[in-house]
Amino acid sequence: MKTISLKIDDTIFEETEKILASIKISRNRYINEAIDSYNRIQQRMMLEERLRKESGLVRADSSIVLNEFENLLDNV
Repeated sequence: MKTISLKIDDTIFEETEKILASIKISRNRYINEAIDSYNRIQQRMMLEERLRKESGLVRADSSIVLNEFENLLDNV
């Protein structure tokens, strides 16, 4: 495990402390779970963006192949 120091906005800290009091887990565990959750969201968003770009790259080729298949079916 790594030790870090960070600055948190007062309002975020106060809100977090209220939540921690009600769910009864340590601040450290809560922050670790929050970062893990945020990392998963960011990874998902990066994957979606990469898939969107790659989908755009193959879109033209897919259209060409589809047209060729349609032409073959029309000629049958």
